[in-house]
Amino acid sequence: MGKQHVTKERLEEFKAELEHLKNIKRNEVAQRLKQAKEYGDLSENSEYAEAREEQGNVETRIFELEDLLKNAVIIEKSTGGADAVVRVGSTVTFKKGAKELTYSIVGMHEARPEEGRISDDSPLGKAFIGHKVGDIVEVSAPSGVVKYEILKVA
Repeated sequence: MGKQHVTKERLEEFKAELEHLKNIKRNEVAQRLKQAKEYGDLSENSEYAEAREEQGNVETRIFELEDLLKNAVIIEKSTGGADAVVRVGSTVTFKKGAKELTYSIVGMHEARPEEGRISDDSPLGKAFIGHKVGDIVEVSAPSGVVKYEILKVA
């Protein structure tokens, strides 16, 4: 996994989740496994099978979080201004036809388009990165090329 852009707040949430999984959830699952083993024949023991599956899910999530934290890059808020260039952390106001829209460029773990946050890895996010006010950005879409005019970068 490459660089992962996250806000400081989201990074703290990931750290707390990892701590919970390692110190609490792992122990809970180990207890369930121990209890399930006491029921006898493991080949027909559904409690044991469920606990093993949950153990796998917990360990997978721990691995994902450790990797994410190792590669995390904190998103710094953009200062904006007339010469500002769009980057992760910027809020971009742009025009698509007659419609004006505003989105913040965030890392993929914080993208919520319905809340005005798009990933730096999305087609629109990728297209905006590196551009500034007045630039016309073209994005290939299934319906053809769509043009966006950047009005403001904050």
